[in-house]
Amino acid sequence: MGTGHSHTHSHNHGHGHGHAHDHSHAPASFGRAFALGVVLNTLFVVAEVLAGYFSGSMALIADAGHNLSDVLALLIAWGASIMASRPPSARFTYGFKSSSILAAMTNAGLLLVAVGAILIETLRRFVVPAAVEGRTMMVVAGIGVVINTATALLFMRGRKHDLNIRGAFLHMTADALVSLGVVVAGLLILLTGQNWIDPVTGLVIVGVIAWSTWGLLKDSVKMGLNAVPDTIDEGEVRAYLAGLSGVEAVHDFHIWPMSTTETAFTAHLVMPGGHPGDTFLHTVARELDHRFGIGHTTIQVETLSNAGCALENGETV
Repeated sequence: MGTGHSHTHSHNHGHGHGHAHDHSHAPASFGRAFALGVVLNTLFVVAEVLAGYFSGSMALIADAGHNLSDVLALLIAWGASIMASRPPSARFTYGFKSSSILAAMTNAGLLLVAVGAILIETLRRFVVPAAVEGRTMMVVAGIGVVINTATALLFMRGRKHDLNIRGAFLHMTADALVSLGVVVAGLLILLTGQNWIDPVTGLVIVGVIAWSTWGLLKDSVKMGLNAVPDTIDEGEVRAYLAGLSGVEAVHDFHIWPMSTTETAFTAHLVMPGGHPGDTFLHTVARELDHRFGIGHTTIQVETLSNAGCALENGETV
């Protein structure tokens, strides 16, 4: 991972603003991965639907539905990563960074729709059983294992830094495991001749999709509500600031995600000894980036501890 750099701007009235940029996991760098993933999975979805239809396998069609949702997810995440890289404007002063959060929420919604559709059709197969060609299931799903594993590897590098990239990685990894399950189901059908194994496998696939969707939905909603990122301990950040020389109190303290890769922070520091200067603000911004991964820092220094602050009340921290 590349090293980031930080710089701080200070103003005469005691405000400091710092932001660090780490481009080592910039979403735009995954453009080729998105493109290749979309092409491979689109071709596989078409092949899997045709194979499922002609072989009578609901497990294959269920897996194809999941793969189709992944293609849409990749397209949405790809579009959001491009939007997030656009510069700020007078109207959108943060640019479109939060589009990646919206993309994650949208993808979670699409997956829920796919889960419902697949569940309905799978339950129908229990009521109206159909003959299944186990050999076709095994061959097609085996191809899916290879394609999904290869696609997952494309996103492995950025999975720890970006919710969209992590979502793509987890989706493809889950798909590989699901396809492996379909291979096993096909083998069992060949050995036993029991066609009920196919819809049961479909239910297992629905369970896997629902489980992965819940994690994505939960994380994206938390980001949408400006929750402190899971990777940051709010108490440790507060303790660090409170422990700085000359700091008497910390309030109007906020940490929130600007996007799926960037975090912003604001705080008021009460320093009765006087404004510490630009070097202090620069050092704090650099340390917040280095220790906690907070890249956009804004600090207001207040020198009168008993003067009160408009933002220091029972509803703010």
